Amino acid sequence: MATTVGFAPSAVADDVQSKQWYLGPMQAEQMWKVSTGKGVKVAVIDSGVNANTSSLKGQVLTGEVPDSVAYRATKDYDGHGTTIAELIAGTGAGGGLKGLAPGAKIVPYRVKFEDLKGGAGELNKTPEPADAIRAAADTDVKIINMSFGAQGPSSREEEAVQYAASKGKLLIAAVGNDGRKAGASIGYPAAYPYVIGVAASDESGTVSKFSSSGNYVDFAAPGQDFPGWCDASFRSYCDDMNGTSSATAITSASAALIWSAHPDWTVNQVTRALVDTAGRKWAKNDPSRYLGYGTIRPRLVLANPHFNPGPADVDPLAKWNGGDLLAKSETSATPSPSPSSSASTPSQAPEKGSTGGTSAAGSSAESSNDNSTLWVVLGAVAAVLVVGGGGVAVARARRAR
Repeated sequence: MATTVGFAPSAVADDVQSKQWYLGPMQAEQMWKVSTGKGVKVAVIDSGVNANTSSLKGQVLTGEVPDSVAYRATKDYDGHGTTIAELIAGTGAGGGLKGLAPGAKIVPYRVKFEDLKGGAGELNKTPEPADAIRAAADTDVKIINMSFGAQGPSSREEEAVQYAASKGKLLIAAVGNDGRKAGASIGYPAAYPYVIGVAASDESGTVSKFSSSGNYVDFAAPGQDFPGWCDASFRSYCDDMNGTSSATAITSASAALIWSAHPDWTVNQVTRALVDTAGRKWAKNDPSRYLGYGTIRPRLVLANPHFNPGPADVDPLAKWNGGDLLAKSETSATPSPSPSSSASTPSQAPEKGSTGGTSAAGSSAESSNDNSTLWVVLGAVAAVLVVGGGGVAVARARRAR
């Protein structure tokens, strides 16, 4: 059973868009002159998505959810999935959250999380995450957002992830919120090959104290100190909906902006563009355990009409994924068996083991030296991260499993 992971909000938010502090540093207004995410569909596999909030009216494609997993897809039972959808594609109407890709569309999937109520009947009718992933893979969505996680792997879920990757989907998941726990590891699905694992960063560009770390962190994105829905009543937003769930949504939106501007690119090229333009102060082939390849900066792709995304048929993370599934037939995928998953949780979320690797030669990248202080994150070895309340030297580990 999947579960979202969140923190209790501290107060009721009033002017929510003014509190979306990352829109300015990411230069959202400038990016929207080039791309709004139009033409890109994002599957949000979560607690359901309320399609009737002011920000999501007209943004949720309820009729495109496959019948096999469509049970109450627009009945969000805790507000988490709706927050994720608004952060990706909300229009901001009525004072609601403004999505980073307001031209994108959301396809909602409601799956089992720990806090799902309703007895055996409700549990039996609500799909498992693996079923939703596989169903989404057979649609025309380009991106699958998974702001949830579990501590243990599941062979069914891993097979579904590989199936979706073989269909050319970009899978993005939260790495988790266990950064303060000693010995905590990144959860699943973020830890599976072919899944991009996202950590959370604060307004200074530093990894959030709660954000999980490990070999499978691929990127970081803003993930704290802005509002979101915190229950199923949808009466008002709450402040401080902190978590790697939100960071995952912003990463999915960033990918949607890029894919909308370059609809002929493959998942490999979109991934490579994200890697090559991420804000970092360390070598691209030596990703950080805390921030991976760096902080997401889609504007560097959108601002360069001649950006070279590299080869379409080469997975830039193949070294860590174990190959390029787009180059294999579905039947050749043979995931190793693993035990059943423990209950997962939405991440205002948990952790992963993700992908990681270097970009293919020949792709273009601008320097990671960015004038925006938000994205000049962490120096090299000399920089110090505050994780779990203590100073921890920046560790930049190889992605060895």
